[in-house]
Amino acid sequence: MAALIDKHGRPITDLRIAITDHCNYKCVYCRTGNDGAMYADLPFSDYLRMARLFAGLGIKKIRITGGEPLLRRGVVEFVRELSKLHTVDGEPLDLAITTNGHLLAEMAQPLKDAGLRRITVSMDAVDPDRFRRITRVPNGFACVLAGIRAAKRAALAPVKVNCVLMRGFNEDQIIPFGRFAREEGVVLRFIEFMPLEEDRVWSPNIVVTLDEILRRMAEYRPLVEIPHDRSETARRYRFDDGIGEIGIIAPVSHPFCSHCSRLRITSDGKIRTCLFSVWDHDLHELMRRGASDEELVAFIYSVVDRKEARHHIGEPDFVPPSRTMVHIGG
Repeated sequence: MAALIDKHGRPITDLRIAITDHCNYKCVYCRTGNDGAMYADLPFSDYLRMARLFAGLGIKKIRITGGEPLLRRGVVEFVRELSKLHTVDGEPLDLAITTNGHLLAEMAQPLKDAGLRRITVSMDAVDPDRFRRITRVPNGFACVLAGIRAAKRAALAPVKVNCVLMRGFNEDQIIPFGRFAREEGVVLRFIEFMPLEEDRVWSPNIVVTLDEILRRMAEYRPLVEIPHDRSETARRYRFDDGIGEIGIIAPVSHPFCSHCSRLRITSDGKIRTCLFSVWDHDLHELMRRGASDEELVAFIYSVVDRKEARHHIGEPDFVPPSRTMVHIGG
């Protein structure tokens, strides 16, 4: 079968699969704290069938997301089954998970043994009290730190830590995070705040931009940019002494849409061609009706052909996506 290439000439090689939109955190940049899960989780066998189809179409990386994916019972066995799939070139799929890390300490080694290769932990402050105010979860910081260290022991390398920066909440954590990355031996990723939260309070003034992050970090130690693949979301930097890596994902101030290689599957089986899509494409409904693999593949091709050229964040005609982040999958 032909590889997935959209009408803008972009090869599609990365797939995110959300296996739940349940979450045990209520982060201020994501949830109002009032709305829980809105969509049904599918059987793992359905996600596995989708993954197998996409692997046959040129997907090389699959990232398991949520909600909080480690809340799903059976996630370790799901990883084990995914690890049996291969790319069209015969290589093992690159399997990763994005998690808030709260349950990771006990699960890191089983996930590694099941075939997981990499892990990303969302962590938005290195100060325990600030962390509590952002996540609205007591004692979460200690759990997440233990999870990060367990992932390192399990060699889920590189362990990446994602921090969403919001002015007025945690922009003063930039330099402390630089120290944290160096001391803990993790790869840090700062993410510009995007209009994906349930409260719909986003404005450009809340965004801490890539340029500001670089200026602030330079007050601590100089950064040196290092090469990255065009399809990577993060611009990558090392400290001048070679200890510690910082990445900045800047979809607001420095969009990377022209090299986007990603698709997403929501927990209820919809394909999303962009985080900011205003519609979904219901792959699971076709499966439920008994569609053959050939029919599903034809549908996938048709969806990829409609992938958006870019998002429109900050533009006068911007329309918020039809789902918020927790109900899309990271």
